[in-house]
Amino acid sequence: MAVIVRIPTPLRSLTGGAEEVQLEDVANVSEVIDTLETRHPGMKDRLLDDKGVRKFVNIYVGEEDIRFLEGLRTAVKDGEHISIVPAIAGG
Repeated sequence: MAVIVRIPTPLRSLTGGAEEVQLEDVANVSEVIDTLETRHPGMKDRLLDDKGVRKFVNIYVGEEDIRFLEGLRTAVKDGEHISIVPAIAGG
């Protein structure tokens, strides 16, 4: 089995338009991002900066924001859904 990563519209140009990407053999969010970068170059730079997850990007494992879990070390299990959600600001 694999984990399923939901890709937001602004990043789908990197995945050839795919709304979801299945990844195998990943143990935590950091490995998810590294694997995404290998398969879809440019993804890591859009998600991370030198401090970790960019401020305007939210990553959820299931229904939980990884910022309130273990960050990039948050474990993932087979069958889990990971959502990348860009923050939306308005004025």
